Amino acid sequence: MKVLDNPRAAQQVCQSWREDGLRVGFTATMGALHDGHLSLLKRAISENDRTCASIFVNPLQFDDPEDLDAYPIDMAGDLEILRQHGCDMVFSGTMDTFFPEADNRDMIRRVDPGPCASGLEGAYRPRFFDGVATIVDRLFRTVGDCKAYFGEKDFQQTLVVKHLSNQLKGTGIDIEIAVCPTIRSKYGLALSSRNQQLGAANIDIANRIYQALNSTRLAWRSSVRDQSTLSKILRTALEHPQISVDYAEIRNPDDWNSSKNRMDSAIALVAARIGGVRLIDNLRLDQPEGS
Repeated sequence: MKVLDNPRAAQQVCQSWREDGLRVGFTATMGALHDGHLSLLKRAISENDRTCASIFVNPLQFDDPEDLDAYPIDMAGDLEILRQHGCDMVFSGTMDTFFPEADNRDMIRRVDPGPCASGLEGAYRPRFFDGVATIVDRLFRTVGDCKAYFGEKDFQQTLVVKHLSNQLKGTGIDIEIAVCPTIRSKYGLALSSRNQQLGAANIDIANRIYQALNSTRLAWRSSVRDQSTLSKILRTALEHPQISVDYAEIRNPDDWNSSKNRMDSAIALVAARIGGVRLIDNLRLDQPEGS
């Protein structure tokens, strides 16, 4: 496995692969790898001739310096995991190497994340999605034409990334986006790098998030289609003295900013804080379990 600490070197490797007629798969990560990341990597390996991954904790998407400082980092462990699972190349970098045109962070041109960045994460973390779009734009320009794999756990982010890939097509860069199912523990908790910051007692509490999402899906299956009713069911199921809810909402995944109360398709989305750790999750209500 090639290990590169400079995006320009990674760009040259990816270009050489394509010149040899090889299809490139790409997984963007911030490290602290878990089985969710590995599910993306495994699919990328199965569908492409060469696979690369990035590891970069992006400061632009953190609005709280303490949250950035607390983010788990284990570069050596992550590299060993990627090596064992057959990744062909991994690259990292610094703010200076990803954005050599900017003398400081304030000079970096922020990329518009598009209309699906409104509400939910966009409301609670005002600069989050333009930070995501800015680094993913740079990652996509580094890797070039490829198939890129993202997890459905970050559903709103996948909408932003799809918007970005459509914008890049106009510049001649062809990024195909593959959205992969959320990987969960046996109790339903969505796997996340932040789970490492939860203690055993808080893990038990965090499992209630999936239980609440599933309760809402059961309501949908019993023919509840009213958005406000479904939202109330979700919020009620999340009530717990140690769960602080940022949002618990129902959206139309195919029409993100729709104001219709009667739902034709639906996804339930939650962001909650447990023991000082912020977790997000979602569940499609209109699809069979496991789809």
